[in-house]
Amino acid sequence: MITQELLGIGVIGVGRAGLVHAQNFAYNVPRARLVSVMDANDQRAQEVAASLGADYTTDLERFLQDPRIDAVCVTLPTFLHATVVEQVARAGKHILCEKPLALTPDEVLSMAAAVKTGRITFVMGFMRRFDSSFQRARQMISEGAIGQPIVIKSTGRGPGLPPSWAWDINLSNGMLGEVNSHDFDAVRWLLGSEYQNVYARGRNFKSYDVAKSYPNFYDNAVVLIEMESGAIGTVDGSCPADYGYDARIEVLGTEGVLFVGTTAENSVTVWTKPKGVRQSGVTSWKSLFREAYLAEDRHLVDCIWDNTPPLVGLEDGLRALEVVRAANYSIQSAQAEEVRRAELPK
Repeated sequence: MITQELLGIGVIGVGRAGLVHAQNFAYNVPRARLVSVMDANDQRAQEVAASLGADYTTDLERFLQDPRIDAVCVTLPTFLHATVVEQVARAGKHILCEKPLALTPDEVLSMAAAVKTGRITFVMGFMRRFDSSFQRARQMISEGAIGQPIVIKSTGRGPGLPPSWAWDINLSNGMLGEVNSHDFDAVRWLLGSEYQNVYARGRNFKSYDVAKSYPNFYDNAVVLIEMESGAIGTVDGSCPADYGYDARIEVLGTEGVLFVGTTAENSVTVWTKPKGVRQSGVTSWKSLFREAYLAEDRHLVDCIWDNTPPLVGLEDGLRALEVVRAANYSIQSAQAEEVRRAELPK
């Protein structure tokens, strides 16, 4: 039971995404306050904590024993998610977990059991679901604005290489997990349908040095998808794309077409004869989805205070993981793969 006036928040892992969440909880989330951050890097933890007026530690057990912490944001490398989420759940802390959820469905089932036993709120970190443009797109599709969706194309590209641990597909599920989990979730969410089959191809076009140590690494991939609704489409990923951060979806329906996502940093366009048309492009997910991350963090707090179910949870993370793994199998087998679904405990 929460007895304090403000919900106490802790953040585990204060790298890029962790810092975004920590700053939100420190300054911009009503009914909550940032209490402490935990990171294995002592200097990083200390610097972030000092900048945000919070405590810090490098000791997870000590962090979880802090009675001031009611909820925890987990922003660690994928291969650490399952173990840490289970520990947080056993400590009775509510959870917001960044994507990807885990490495395997078995890990998710174990996480789900811990969450159920702990009777805690779990929010999956798919920030596109909290973006106003994507929410509007889903509403219009569900209202029949473009008729029945028949073809969908989702693009997810990042400007630079993922962190070095993610180069090992056994620790990350590859770029399709680290970058395109958002695309796989958004496609399922927008269409309101489950995945049926995938056929994927992946290539390493730019990262030659990485390939020396990780021959299965790919920096570009295209996945042909078939949904249970009958809709077909593609998810493509690239990292590094170099030119910027690119997240867009096109949905063709029987009565029209819908586009969501933008490559423009803002609405300013300059057109001159010598240089032609110029527009600033999006360079970071942090700027494109700034408000979505804030809404996601506020949603966690609202769910806990108001005792309401989250809009996105463990099952959504599991479904994205299953299609990522099927696509990786397809890259290796050069054949279409069925997307098999595991069932979470009731």
